[in-house]
Amino acid sequence: TTTSHHCRVIPGSLSLPVLEKRGDIILGGLFSLHDTVVEPNMTFTSTPAPTQCTRFSFRTFRWMQTMIFAVEEINRNPELLSNITLGYKIYDSCSTPHQSLKAAIDLMGSEKDSQSEGEMQSEGCDGNVPAVIGDGGSTQSLVVARFLGVFHVPQVSYFSSCACLSDKKFPAFLRTMPSDLFQVGALVQLVKHFGWTWVGVVAGDDAYGRGGAAIFANELQKLGACVAFYEMIPKIQSQAAVSAIISNIRSSGARAVLVFAVEQDAARLFEEADREGLTGIQWLASEAWSTAAVLSTPKKYHHILQGSMGFAIRRAHIPGLQDFLLRLHPSSPDADEDPFLVPFWEEVFQCSLGTRSKDRHTRSEGKPPCSGTENLQSVKNIYCDVSQLRISYNVYKAVYAIAHAIKAMRSCVRGNGPFSQQACPDLDNIQPWQLHHYIKQVNYINRFGDEIKFDVNGDPAAMYDLVNWQLTPSGDMEFVTVGKFDKIGADGRKNLHIEEEKIVWNGNKSQVPLSVCSSICPPGSRKAIRPHFPICCHDCVVCAAGEISNQTADAIECVRCLPEFWSNADRTACIPKQVEFLSFSDIIGIVLLVISLIGSFLTCTVALVFFYHRTTPIVKANNSDLSFLLLFSLTLCFLCSLTFISQPSRWSCILRHTAFGITFVLCISCILGKTIVVLMAFRSTHSSKVLKWFGPVRQKAIITFSTLVQVVICTVWLVLAPPTPQRYMPREGAIIILLCDEGSTLAFSLVLGYIGLLASLCFILAFLARKLPDNFNEARLIAFSMLIFCAVWVAFVPAYISSPGKYSTLTEIFAILASSYGLLGCIFAPKCYIILIKSEKNTRKHLMSKSNLNR
Repeated sequence: TTTSHHCRVIPGSLSLPVLEKRGDIILGGLFSLHDTVVEPNMTFTSTPAPTQCTRFSFRTFRWMQTMIFAVEEINRNPELLSNITLGYKIYDSCSTPHQSLKAAIDLMGSEKDSQSEGEMQSEGCDGNVPAVIGDGGSTQSLVVARFLGVFHVPQVSYFSSCACLSDKKFPAFLRTMPSDLFQVGALVQLVKHFGWTWVGVVAGDDAYGRGGAAIFANELQKLGACVAFYEMIPKIQSQAAVSAIISNIRSSGARAVLVFAVEQDAARLFEEADREGLTGIQWLASEAWSTAAVLSTPKKYHHILQGSMGFAIRRAHIPGLQDFLLRLHPSSPDADEDPFLVPFWEEVFQCSLGTRSKDRHTRSEGKPPCSGTENLQSVKNIYCDVSQLRISYNVYKAVYAIAHAIKAMRSCVRGNGPFSQQACPDLDNIQPWQLHHYIKQVNYINRFGDEIKFDVNGDPAAMYDLVNWQLTPSGDMEFVTVGKFDKIGADGRKNLHIEEEKIVWNGNKSQVPLSVCSSICPPGSRKAIRPHFPICCHDCVVCAAGEISNQTADAIECVRCLPEFWSNADRTACIPKQVEFLSFSDIIGIVLLVISLIGSFLTCTVALVFFYHRTTPIVKANNSDLSFLLLFSLTLCFLCSLTFISQPSRWSCILRHTAFGITFVLCISCILGKTIVVLMAFRSTHSSKVLKWFGPVRQKAIITFSTLVQVVICTVWLVLAPPTPQRYMPREGAIIILLCDEGSTLAFSLVLGYIGLLASLCFILAFLARKLPDNFNEARLIAFSMLIFCAVWVAFVPAYISSPGKYSTLTEIFAILASSYGLLGCIFAPKCYIILIKSEKNTRKHLMSKSNLNR
């Protein structure tokens, strides 16, 4: 008897062509053999027409053939799965989510309706597949992963890189393609390595593009760089929208632009870039198109994409694959079972196989019939090119990962299994969830030396090649590996190795292009953020005096030099400040030296004149002893100014202040003695008796006592708080001023005050004696000299306090020289005039005539 049963399939699944091969274990496969779907006009008044897929992809067809190659290679290997044969059911998902979902539903099998419950399905009604390889695009995989996750069917994708698929919402999803999270990390490190801070982002309007671009933009901002623009390539064909993207790229000023999109979307962007003549952009490629032949083959893109750079997954040379790919022919015995061979053949050779193609609802109208002599050996296209086996290698690894998982299942020891009650799986009825457990545990080194394993999220280890698009002498585009990126270990440590000498940049240049919003601030300047602009847009401000920035570029702030140092002219280094003091090498120092020596010479000349004419009345009348002592002290006053013109030291500081104070007191004391004698001689009625009290001995006693008072003040000063050399470093100055600190301001004030006291007393006495009867009254000269002396030193005090740096020393020297010249000129110039020029007046009679007359 026969049992009546039939299979009730889900509506819509009959329209899907499938390439299948029977085996003990059937693997599902999803490949986007076509790029787009022509949607039928849904009138809902008749049965919908079969779905029409267009734009056959040779690259994806090679991926599909690689899966078949891997299955057959495993079946021939007795050491891997002995006595078990793998089969496959492969569908075309046509790069659209709903087509992928249809295929996934078909892979889950037909719904059995049998009169005899528990009977096996007939040959025409297969059961579920325990694992699915695919799909390629992330958007399709998202839909399929949600569906297969309900049945706990493991899905191993070879090209879906969206970081969103690492989510726990897709527990059955695994992949041999690294997550975009790792790719983005590599891209961010690439941007950082070349110093690009103003980067444009163009993304495809799908899960892959949106997810990867969003992560990249976020990581770029963490790096401190900026996104110049963020554009989306629409899925709907719109030249105006793509043209607007090209305009934004041109106006942004960004030289580095990341295109995170699948190759179809990238092709639309570069098509418009070519039409509008956009050049000079350093394109950064996401993995989806970094080695896409659809972009590298057409020479119209070469001037745009030459120098482009991006990360591609590791490639491998799979022995025997090329011969396997070239075996295909429509006349082969199994060709009738392959629904994808005819459209592939017709697309490759641009011919029609006649009724064979029409039976499969393909569009071959307008093509000449195939001659039958076509041979793939004579064709050079992306399908036959095995030099860049990257995604094909991922497919190969996915098939082998499932095979190793099945092998591990067969190795399970009863009573020591991983499931409930330490049970092992039933190999005659493999449950998808059990196979998923073993796939996640896969860990082996394949024959290419790569470690195959999955982390907790089902992701593989991230390993990328950095590829650079370079033109060969023949004019073809070549993908040159110029670096590598590895995510090593559980700590997430990432390594990027770049061989910069191999890189050729856009425009066939060897220099790294600059992609910044603002010019890089050179050393010696800092960045100043522009208000209401991104952080990468700034102005460069030269560091202030005394500050430097010695970074290679883009210093955030300038660093102030230490107090002993100052910035150089370029503001790139701190150099020792220039030491400044009044020295003999300065012009002003030389001038003061000359003035001081002239004053000393004139004083000595006056002394010689007086000594030579010491017997004349005018010299005798003016107390020659006091005159010589006065001239000696004036000489010391002129010379003491020289102690101020040198680098301050401990001894020079002591000498300059004490010598100045004592010599000037000695000088004023001599004048005071002369003034007292003159005043007493003419004011006293008993002049002869008074003069005895103010004779030479008493005069010398007055001078000695007056000078000793200053000596005592200076001695106490030196003992308690002596003057010391001081380094004065103005914060805003490029010099270190060497000065003599007074030590005790009170002591210095007492020294000056004592000199002022004697000068004031001398002036008062001289003023009182100014009208005494004498033809040559010296009191008038002394009064005038003291007036000048006091005026100079009164003006000195505020000038000294307010003068900066060495100019305070200069003020003190000026006061010393001015007052010394005032004393020399007022007291001795008239006498020398009479001695040397008016000698007829240098007689006792002339000197006493006025005096006698008054008497």
